[in-house]
Amino acid sequence: MNQLVKKPVRTISGVTPLTVVLKPRKCDHGTCIYCPGGDSVPQSYTNKSPAIMRALALSFDPYQQVMNRLDVLKKMGHPTDKIEIIVLGGTFLQYEIDYQHEFIKRCFDALNGKDSKNLEEAKKLNEISEHRCVALCIENRPDNCSPSEIRRMLEFGCTRVELGVQMPDDEIYKKTNRGHSVQDVIDSTKRLKDAGFKIGYHIMPGLPYSNREKDLKLFRMIFENENFRPDQLKIYPCQVVDDSPLAKTYKIIKFKPYTEQEAKEIMEEMMRIIPEYCRVMRMMREFPREKLIEGIEKLDLRKDIEDDLRKNKEKIKEIRMREVGFNKNVDVKVKLKTTEYDASGGKEYFLEFVNKKSILFGLLRLRVFKNNAFVRELHVYGKAAIIGEKSDESQQHKGIGKLLMHEAEKIAKENKIKKLKVISGVGVREYYKNLGYNLEKNYMVKEI
Repeated sequence: MNQLVKKPVRTISGVTPLTVVLKPRKCDHGTCIYCPGGDSVPQSYTNKSPAIMRALALSFDPYQQVMNRLDVLKKMGHPTDKIEIIVLGGTFLQYEIDYQHEFIKRCFDALNGKDSKNLEEAKKLNEISEHRCVALCIENRPDNCSPSEIRRMLEFGCTRVELGVQMPDDEIYKKTNRGHSVQDVIDSTKRLKDAGFKIGYHIMPGLPYSNREKDLKLFRMIFENENFRPDQLKIYPCQVVDDSPLAKTYKIIKFKPYTEQEAKEIMEEMMRIIPEYCRVMRMMREFPREKLIEGIEKLDLRKDIEDDLRKNKEKIKEIRMREVGFNKNVDVKVKLKTTEYDASGGKEYFLEFVNKKSILFGLLRLRVFKNNAFVRELHVYGKAAIIGEKSDESQQHKGIGKLLMHEAEKIAKENKIKKLKVISGVGVREYYKNLGYNLEKNYMVKEI
């Protein structure tokens, strides 16, 4: 009999996310006015946030954090063979380089259940480990994506980078002490895509010195202007949080965050704008109520937004609302759909297996530029299935991934590309080896 899974939505998209938190450290540029964080917690977090409380109890030890989460996830009934490591808590690439390498190595050591001599050995072991790191995400600033920093992220086994974009406007950046420019966003987005990474933007509507009209104009620009066009978003309406500079000044500057209704309306409008190639990972930050001075208290506002959009039968293109795991009574007869669009000086091919109602079963992102071709993401949706096993309840391990890769190879050939590169999580290398790919530097590569 199957074990009852607690909070099944965590693994309904096919992988099991596991968060690890960095030790406290201030950002080099100072503090953005909306950003909390004292000396005892990482920048942009509070000591009452669940992930931070766990990390504090374990002295921010990455090995212990991973072991603790694996144990909890198992007890909740989630599969733990396909793990996505998410590194939270400040700007990781600004920490001491030795700390960065040791932090990532210890995450792999915990997944492997064995200490390694160095990071390379730990990654190699993880290719066949019981708990494989199939994806690794690092939160980062747009001004910390130099070529050398990108090479370092590749060495770590990183496959996804989340950039704190907030709202791409130089005047807002200056007034909120963001410390970088819109050009930094454009440059880092291009460099990361050209290295094969999947890109997420953190978006913050309702900032001081902005308004609804400006927010929606800037949000539309993110998808209309080919210099941006991220693959994923996290949408966090601005709130006044204790221990932030804004908490001391919001009355002086006459700042009022969006009300719950205002935030709901603007995020519903944003959902209507988002194209089929973009996924909203999260809405709302989990700030505990006792730390919230002014702003939205409802943490599950996303559910209300999606319920409204479904009830009104609106045709939303955003990925998560179309995933097979989030829809009921789904027709499993699927076809391949290809969307082409220009982004950051390259051509993007967004391949997806969908049914006639556009319910999504699997996707692949292929980037072609200057005689290069990268598979930036391959993802089959549905309840997470154990590696090597098929399940009636899941679309995983039924050949969709292979069909998508075959189509990507075909498109790359049509573009006269001789080698197709895949940015692969360490724990997925065996899968690509079985498809004829070999490890070259930090990519899985095949001559086509």
